[in-house]
Amino acid sequence: MNKSKIGIAQAGLEPWEKGIPPTSENILLDDVPKQGWEILREDLPLPAAVIRESALRHNSAWMKRFLSAQNVRFAPHGKTTMAPDLFDLQIADGAWAITLSTTHQIRVARAFGHSRIFLANQLVGRAAIEFALSEIRNDPDFEFYCLVDDAEHAKSIARQASMMRLPRAVNVLVELGYPGGRTGCRSVAQALDLARVVAATAGLSLVGIEGFEGLLNSPQPAEAAAKVEAFLDCMVDLAERCATEHLLSVDEPILSAGGSSYFDIVATKLKQAHLGRPHHVVLRSGCYITHDAIMYTRAFERLRERSPAIVANDEGLRPALEVWSYVQSRPEPQKAILGLGKRDISPDEPPVALSWFRPNSGMRRPLPIPPEHKVTGLNDQHCHMTLPASSQLRVGDMVALGISHPCLTFDKWRIVHMVDDDYRITRSLRTYF
Repeated sequence: MNKSKIGIAQAGLEPWEKGIPPTSENILLDDVPKQGWEILREDLPLPAAVIRESALRHNSAWMKRFLSAQNVRFAPHGKTTMAPDLFDLQIADGAWAITLSTTHQIRVARAFGHSRIFLANQLVGRAAIEFALSEIRNDPDFEFYCLVDDAEHAKSIARQASMMRLPRAVNVLVELGYPGGRTGCRSVAQALDLARVVAATAGLSLVGIEGFEGLLNSPQPAEAAAKVEAFLDCMVDLAERCATEHLLSVDEPILSAGGSSYFDIVATKLKQAHLGRPHHVVLRSGCYITHDAIMYTRAFERLRERSPAIVANDEGLRPALEVWSYVQSRPEPQKAILGLGKRDISPDEPPVALSWFRPNSGMRRPLPIPPEHKVTGLNDQHCHMTLPASSQLRVGDMVALGISHPCLTFDKWRIVHMVDDDYRITRSLRTYF
């Protein structure tokens, strides 16, 4: 463990942080398990974000099995959690690298000792370029990968590398995109022209081809999957053309795509490339580790329909991340207000009510909430729920909500608690958004 990591681990909790007992001042993060805090005993003010450890461990094991069966590499996207303790778990589980998007995120990962980073983005701006290149220059063990989609910008990185006297070339991947998408060259021809420039530029090493399929949507799941397959075919075509022209500078090039909703298609398609040498397929999903109760649950069911052999006799991923709150008000017979809102949970889609618990009532465990209880809206710090007039929920009851899109729930919290199946806190994780 490096000095930065040791210092952070020894830092005390700040009692004004959300989901922390107001009497927790001077408690070290590493000492949280000794406190014996329990969600259901009301030891914490709500709302509070929790990760069910059994579900997280299950998801970790599921992904390990999938990667082993598919023979692909994994660089989980750290932007999802920005929790270095979870980065460590993912590396221990066999992740090849940590994927990140910004200089701030790189700085966090480096402070916690991570030595292989895949920047799934372009490295733009003097401060960002100088920081990344200084890390390469100062640490011979640091492996850094970034994307390029513009020839002049690629050359500017090479010029800065020369000025800083880097001892080795900067690893870059040409990014292929699509019309209406995000970054990336808009055609195979354009990307191939860029690859030729990179290959001819001293100080750069063309190590592979990258793409992000996540914005290829359609109301019809089969049509969306077909769009993803066609895009991945273009990535393979580009990689094969680069190989034919001897543009790739490494013995084992990389083909990388996101894969969050399409683990199966990305792994299958990118492995089909014929480059005249071995190559590595790198998936970058970050959401798998906690999954969710809505968006990615739907995506996994579509994966099950597309590729039943991959998940045969397999439960699949489990939602692990929940946000707990109190019933704040029952102002109308068919309405409840919960004490959480957009500042606490992803607003992408309305969260789903999972379970409820009444403190000091003799209840031993949370009970499932009937499906007639539906979240209909979020304000900054309030959640609107419609329910039957006969609902048992009353003010002071505790409600667990399942989330959609983990990335936009994690970023609402500086402290997220890991809990066992009885909602006893086993450890707490600090995030760095």
